[in-house]
Amino acid sequence: MTDLIDALWARYRRTGDPHARTQLLDRYLGLVHHSAHQLARRISRDVEIDDLIGAGTLGLVQALEGFDPERGLAFSTYAMPRIRGAMLDELRTRDWMPRSVRMRSRQLQGARADLQHRLGRQPSPEELATALQIDMPTYWRWQEEIDGRVLLQLDAGHDDAEEHSPRLAESIADVMAAEPGDALDDQETLVRLRDAFDRLGQRDRLVLSLYYYEELNLRQIGEVMHVSESRISQIRTRALKRLRELVELVEDEAA
Repeated sequence: MTDLIDALWARYRRTGDPHARTQLLDRYLGLVHHSAHQLARRISRDVEIDDLIGAGTLGLVQALEGFDPERGLAFSTYAMPRIRGAMLDELRTRDWMPRSVRMRSRQLQGARADLQHRLGRQPSPEELATALQIDMPTYWRWQEEIDGRVLLQLDAGHDDAEEHSPRLAESIADVMAAEPGDALDDQETLVRLRDAFDRLGQRDRLVLSLYYYEELNLRQIGEVMHVSESRISQIRTRALKRLRELVELVEDEAA
């Protein structure tokens, strides 16, 4: 069985074979159902299990697209945080929804997951509307109800009668805009951090990468590295302390 899975991964990564992709998704769909039922038992509020499965399936698809077998990490270990994260995101967006909107959202999410599974890409709004057998105005109304957002045409002017009137986007302050010189400071900080990270020991780098980049928790990292969760916690604490020291050292060297 392991040889078969390895062969599927190799074929999918080499050629993008949609049949291999479908087989891989079918193979790991059990992770979604397991996580959905596990999460449903843990939370006290009422939740539709199909909502969790739909969200988790999208998380599985995203994990499949981002997974690199050559890193030596098991796919289930890589995918589970993304599946659970997609389900938790779904729960957070559902808190305000009336039942009718939840039902439409579930239909939309199911159609999106099915089309993405079959097409190997994100479906267009037109393809979703066709799958749901609704017209485009209805699709956009459903989407607006689900998102709960007001749509504004930022490229439009304040007064459409004035050809050269300023665009709405130009009148909205960008609170995220960087101050002059911030980009250069950030780049220098990133270079120093990378330099310091490269000076860490191999085990320290691996633990920090799995925790902060792969988003695994301490228990999952322990399973990957075949050590206890408490040991991983010790390594992470030590690695962060050493990383801070090395960043200061690199800054002193650059001064």
